[in-house]
Amino acid sequence: MSQALLAGLARTTRPQSAVRRFLALDAVVTGANGIAYAVASGSLGEFLGVDAGLLLELGVLLAVYAAGVAWLASRPQPPAFGVRLVVDINAVWAVLSIVALVAWLEPTTAGLVWTPLQAATVGGFALAQWAALRAVAASR
Repeated sequence: MSQALLAGLARTTRPQSAVRRFLALDAVVTGANGIAYAVASGSLGEFLGVDAGLLLELGVLLAVYAAGVAWLASRPQPPAFGVRLVVDINAVWAVLSIVALVAWLEPTTAGLVWTPLQAATVGGFALAQWAALRAVAASR
C-alpha cells in the first residue's frame, strides 16, 4: 500500500493517526458484529446456517477482542507489538473463516456470501493496519 493511498484511506498524513484510525474502525465493526452474533445468535445462526451456540461464543469472543482493539486505538501511540498482534489475529481469522467454510460449515446461501465477505473485511483491516504500522516505522 503506497503512502498516498494509505494517507487517503486514513484521511491523514500522520502514520500514527492512520494506525489509530484503522484500529478504531476495526474495533467498531468487530464489536458490532460480535454484539449482533451474541444477541441474535439464534436468528442469525438460522439465517447463516451456523450453529447458534457457536455464533454466541464467537460473538462474545469478538466483543472482548473489539474492546482490546479499541483500547489500543485509544493510546496516543499504540505499541507496535499490540498492533502486530491485531494484524496477526485478523489475518488468522480471515484464513480460518475460509477454511471453516470449506471444511466444516454447512451454510445457507446467505452464510455462503457472508463468510467470505467478513473474511475479506477482516483481511482488509489486517493489510491497512500493517501498512500503517510500516509507515510509522519508516517515519522514525
